[in-house]
Amino acid sequence: MSRLEPVQSVTKEKTLAQAADVAREALLDITTEDSIGEHKGVVLEAERVLTHAFDCKLPGYVGWYWAVTVARASRSRKVTINEVSLKPGSDALLAPDWVPWADRLEPDDVSGTEPLPYRKDDDRLVEGFQDTTDDADQLQEFELGLGRARVLSIEGRQEAYNRWYDSDRGPNNPSTKAAKGNCSTCGFMMLMAGSARSLFGVCANEWSPDDGKVVSLDHGCGAHSETDAPRQKKLWVQAEPVVNETDIEIVESHG
Repeated sequence: MSRLEPVQSVTKEKTLAQAADVAREALLDITTEDSIGEHKGVVLEAERVLTHAFDCKLPGYVGWYWAVTVARASRSRKVTINEVSLKPGSDALLAPDWVPWADRLEPDDVSGTEPLPYRKDDDRLVEGFQDTTDDADQLQEFELGLGRARVLSIEGRQEAYNRWYDSDRGPNNPSTKAAKGNCSTCGFMMLMAGSARSLFGVCANEWSPDDGKVVSLDHGCGAHSETDAPRQKKLWVQAEPVVNETDIEIVESHG
């Protein structure tokens, strides 16, 4: 919705510009008089077409205008009402522009059971044999006509690498800074294939918060295979018990 920006005067259409009273009278057909504020100016829409703007005093419409568009015929001084409406001013609060459902979704907005819309033109994917680089995720012979129709493109792999590295499972997080060693030296690291192998692996430690997730080689956590928790110092030295129950002789009573 376009915003209305009225001005106090115009050099053309003096007849229409002077018809503020006619415009205000037209508003009474759709609202009450106490909801109509001061006349704030006019907007020249086209030849012989002009809009009068009045402050709107309705609750919830701060910064909005009652807009009355008037017009006249050629060589005529008779003012005709074309349209009456509410329009936002420069300071009015508006809802953000509508974005299609498929474009406004975030990964956390959907569960694993909800289908996503098919994207025919997805830069992250290519036909199985279009990517011929050494790192290409090419279709295997057994997949032809049976398995994947498309595989990751170079752009798709790069986007994934950047996203993973910049996430909490990359190097820039508190757990890595506190860790004694990083994932590259951890026995629970399962390396990936292709170029990803030099940057990432999958954590296979069930005690790690990253279990089953892609982590960077320079990531780290407290569940490293070669680290140990610090041993707590004893607050006191335990003395021998005053009564040693193991030396108590049990005597049977015959009385």
